[in-house]
Amino acid sequence: MNSPVPFVERYGLHNDHQRAAAARSHETMKQHDIEVVRLIWPDQHGLIRGKALTVDGYLAALRSGAEATIAPFFFDTANTIAINPFTPDGGIGDPELAGLANMVMVPDPETVRVLPWAPDTAWVLCDLYTRDGMPFPYSPRHILRRTLERVQQAGYRFVAGIEIEWYLTRIVDDMLATGAVGAPGRPGDPAVVAPLNRGYNLMLEGNLDVVDDALRPIRRALVDLGLPLRSVEDEWAPSQIETTFDILEGVAAADAALLARQAIKHVARRNGHLASFMCTPGIPGFYASGWHLHTSLVDATDGTNLMVPGEGELLSELGRHYVGGTLAHAAAASVFTTPTVNGYRRRRPYSLAPDRLTWGADNRAAMVRVISAANDPASHVENRVGEPAANPYLYFAAQAAAGLDGVLNKIEPGEPSVDPYAEDAESLPGSLEQALERLTGDRFYREAFGSDFVDYLLTIKQSEVQRYNAHLAEHGPDGEYAANVTEWEHREYFELF
Repeated sequence: MNSPVPFVERYGLHNDHQRAAAARSHETMKQHDIEVVRLIWPDQHGLIRGKALTVDGYLAALRSGAEATIAPFFFDTANTIAINPFTPDGGIGDPELAGLANMVMVPDPETVRVLPWAPDTAWVLCDLYTRDGMPFPYSPRHILRRTLERVQQAGYRFVAGIEIEWYLTRIVDDMLATGAVGAPGRPGDPAVVAPLNRGYNLMLEGNLDVVDDALRPIRRALVDLGLPLRSVEDEWAPSQIETTFDILEGVAAADAALLARQAIKHVARRNGHLASFMCTPGIPGFYASGWHLHTSLVDATDGTNLMVPGEGELLSELGRHYVGGTLAHAAAASVFTTPTVNGYRRRRPYSLAPDRLTWGADNRAAMVRVISAANDPASHVENRVGEPAANPYLYFAAQAAAGLDGVLNKIEPGEPSVDPYAEDAESLPGSLEQALERLTGDRFYREAFGSDFVDYLLTIKQSEVQRYNAHLAEHGPDGEYAANVTEWEHREYFELF
């Protein structure tokens, strides 16, 4: 009797590069005496989920995948079950997902990394599939892949550089012995922390030296993982750090952002620190953090940067239209770029964060900052709208889809602004609730990502907003922390992100 064809081969889920990488990963496991491999994937919030398998289990998963429950895709940020899976259509119009069915994790062997901080342990990112070999429809990595395929079909490739701000704090009390450990819909008490230095001293070298002992193992871990770290800087507020990474293409760039955030958090925690990518923690003296996304389109064949301006231009014609598309779809994209209630505290005038739809030449008040010079092959744009807790796959996909639409439909961005905070321009949504309203009626992202996915994400995020509004109705302004951040926000996001 013939053996059944293994899942990965049956559905053609690995290309030639991945098959070669799978063979190499056998040697990696032996060379580094790996005992367990964490099969990981990004969920709808940009959080890493997964399972730890033995090496034999990993090698089997390379052929047959490994099953896992789809349950995390039904949770909001507090593990509230936002969608009832125990209905005939699984709560989201798909009978195949009813009853919390399993999906299949298929390791992407090109992403195998040995963890510098966890002995005998490796990471590998997975793509998610249904049991019939179809991409799992709510996987953010799949949404980005599909978007980038359209970019490629149009003759371009999407490249991105990451500039992200975050907080590095010292744990004073982890609250595990004295605080609430949490329940579905209500996270546990967040750790009590203290900053590692004082603010506000942007790029003060002395502050960077104060935190060097805490940063050194983090820097080394990022480099040892093979992530293209470029800089680590002292940001404006106390204990606020900025890290930048060199450009990567498409999915690899989003993977790098996902893994960098997780690596920073893991290494910090093992050394008695807590790293948080929450936008505005409810801690006295802390300030909003941003995620500035640097992008450009290059020629799909030879990699030539297609945004480079000629003499007298701010950007090439293609680059200008890319900005036009970015601005045209920015309001609806807010759910992807700024997906938490807390992230909207950053959108204030004269705050180094954008509050309206503007672009400008090397202007940090504009939503889209153009960094260019005539005939400079490094010319590109920086979208300053995002928060550090954004899901990298959805942030990148939203940017790539909007920019491509601008290019294909020759959308003009209007004149660049010289005073963005005074510009008579449309305001960005001022809350997550407003952003959800804009996305609900938006035809563009429904076509780009599929209405089923958009409706699914809206349901998940509406659960978050409803719980926040219920907190306000019960506690009002008396529950506010520093910077007007509520106790609900700090509990919800500080340790999670």
